Amino acid sequence: MSMQVASPEKNPAFPDAEKIISSAEVEQALAKMAAQLQPIVDESNCVLLGVMLGAMLPLTRLSQLLHGDFMLDTCHATRYQSGLSGKELSWLKQPSVDLTGRTVIVIDDIFDQGITLEAVVAAASSNQAKRVYSAVLASKLHDRQLSDYRPDFCALTVPDRYVFGCGMDYRGHWRHLPDVYALRD
Repeated sequence: MSMQVASPEKNPAFPDAEKIISSAEVEQALAKMAAQLQPIVDESNCVLLGVMLGAMLPLTRLSQLLHGDFMLDTCHATRYQSGLSGKELSWLKQPSVDLTGRTVIVIDDIFDQGITLEAVVAAASSNQAKRVYSAVLASKLHDRQLSDYRPDFCALTVPDRYVFGCGMDYRGHWRHLPDVYALRD
């Protein structure tokens, strides 16, 4: 029995947006990223650290695609608080696992201006992690980075538009969608 997912576009609350990346393309990109991450996971004593809430879906899917012994943990650092534009970085949850001496792969949904990801990577490093890598589902194409930091691994690139689905939200909603959507200009 196959599961049918209702088209979100038919929901009256759905924003004026278009699908830009299908769930099949997301899955293929995550599988490729998992293959790139596997040698790091194989180093042993690895922690996949998801930045909530956006990393919920990519973290889960990557953990299913990776093999071997690793730990999963989360932290919650955000600049958005369900809005559309970033504000000051706020820490809602620190990692639960002791990162000392471990290889840490920080997983996030999107790399936009780099502030959140850079702060989480710096925090993991300051907790005496052996090595810290970063991996994002999507990187936004623009020249507005507020930091020189770049993720070590990126599954997809997205246009300079507001995107949601696959962990990324629109005003706190639509994070659960398997496809990636972009608001229309």
